[in-house]
Amino acid sequence: MSTGFPLWMTILATASLVIAGACAAAVAVDVHRRPQPMAVMNLAFPVVTLFGSVPWALFYRRYRRAPLRLEGAGGHEGNAHHDTSHQDTPRHDTPRHDTAHAAVATEPPQWISIATSTSHCGAGCAIGDVIAEFGVALIPALAVVVGKGAFFERDMYAAWIWDFVFAFAIGIALQYFAIAPMRNQPWRRSLADAIKADTASIISWQVGMYGLMALIQLALFPHAFGGTASVFSAEFWFAMQWAMITGFAFAFPVNALLIRRGVKEAM
Repeated sequence: MSTGFPLWMTILATASLVIAGACAAAVAVDVHRRPQPMAVMNLAFPVVTLFGSVPWALFYRRYRRAPLRLEGAGGHEGNAHHDTSHQDTPRHDTPRHDTAHAAVATEPPQWISIATSTSHCGAGCAIGDVIAEFGVALIPALAVVVGKGAFFERDMYAAWIWDFVFAFAIGIALQYFAIAPMRNQPWRRSLADAIKADTASIISWQVGMYGLMALIQLALFPHAFGGTASVFSAEFWFAMQWAMITGFAFAFPVNALLIRRGVKEAM
C-alpha cells in the first residue's frame, strides 16, 4: 500500500534527486568535452552519478577526468601540449630513473581502478533498474509473466526479477564493449569473457540493492509513514539512491577479488 509522505520527506527526496541529476548532467557535458579512453565509460560515469550524486561527481573529476579534447583535431589538447613541450624543451637535468618513476606514478592506485570497475558494473544495474521499475508499473502484464498472482502478490518482487534480467543483459553488454576493443579475438570469446568478468559483480550489486530496498519498503517506510513508496514518487527513487550505494558497497570487494585473480581487467 502506497502512502502519503510528510512534506519534509518529499522536499528532502526531491532535493537529493535534483542535486544528483545536476551532477550527472555536469559529468555528461564534461565527458563529451573530455572523452574517456574507454568509450563505454562516457555513458557509465553520468549514469552512476545519478545515484552517487556529489561524491561520484567528485570522484570522476578528481581521478578519472580525461584531457580536454582539442576541437577540430584528432588528439587531446593535454597530450598535444605535453608532446610539444617534451620535444622543444628537453630536460637534460632530469635523470632517467626519474622519468621511469613518473611513468609508474601515472598508474592509478588500486582502489581507484576497483571503484571505476564497480561503477561500470553499477551503470548497467542502474539502467536495468529504471527500465524494470517503470516497465512493471506501466505494463502490469510484465508482473504476471514472472509469477505475480501465482507465487507472490507484490509488484516489487516482479520488478526485482525484471531488474535482474535487464541489469544482467545491459551489464554484460557494457562489459563486452569494454573488453572487445582491447582484445583481438572473436566476438563470442569476448562475450564469454564479459559474462565471466561481470556475473559475480552484478549478482553482488543486486543482492545489496535488493536487501536495502526490502528493508526500506517492507520495514522502514511502513513503520515510519504507514505504507510503501510508489515508483512514481520522489521518495522511492531517493530510497533507490541509497540502495544503489549499498549495491556498490557489496560489489566493491567482489570486483577487487576478480581483478586480483585476473578474471576482470583493471580500469
